[in-house]
Amino acid sequence: MNRTQHITKVEPIIEPSWLGLLNEEFQKEYFADLKQFLIAEKSTYEVYPPSSKIFNAFDQTPVSKVKVVILGQDPYHSPGQAHGLSFSVLPGVKLPPSLKNIFKELASDLNINYPENGDLTPWAQQGVLLLNATLTVRKSTAGSHQKKGWEIFTDAVIKRLSDTQEHVVFILWGNFARSKAVLIDEQKHFILEAPHPSPFSAYTGFFGCRHFSKTNEYLKQRGLDPIDWNLA
Repeated sequence: MNRTQHITKVEPIIEPSWLGLLNEEFQKEYFADLKQFLIAEKSTYEVYPPSSKIFNAFDQTPVSKVKVVILGQDPYHSPGQAHGLSFSVLPGVKLPPSLKNIFKELASDLNINYPENGDLTPWAQQGVLLLNATLTVRKSTAGSHQKKGWEIFTDAVIKRLSDTQEHVVFILWGNFARSKAVLIDEQKHFILEAPHPSPFSAYTGFFGCRHFSKTNEYLKQRGLDPIDWNLA
């Protein structure tokens, strides 16, 4: 198989509006190499999330619906946790520490009840793109799929959103996420930055950042429907 054949056979199953926006990325050499890497990984290791959920963030939030982007770094790497939405876990899964802190800030900011589970799908369906910079991970091995091509792809996602959409709120928690601010046109969009919600940094400025209420204030000022952050 020559390189051209190798590249043109990369056809991810992804929501149609995202396929239109990102099709050029899927045809690039780095993405073909990424696919080959994933095939090799899955032949030897367990990889999260399941293949059907790798592009779940895109499937839940079509391009035209994106109002907010919450950027994470890696999927969770323990069994049953990752389902393709940054920071989110399915009902019945124990809440990871960072998600617990997100919910604490949510309750403090908006004076709403603490959610019963960690499934953030209702946010995604309202227009919150829950995007991890790396979309897959090897079981029990944090960061194992970094620098394999996913970051090139998700940087392109952020840049294309910035270029083609207007009045999107980009929520960047932690130094890694904050480094992506250079991809965003701050004349068109609203960037919110804070320390990461992990237990190691939440008390250095994440708690009290009020990003949920600030997001809704911005959206309402632009004539857009606010996000109903209440998951309880």
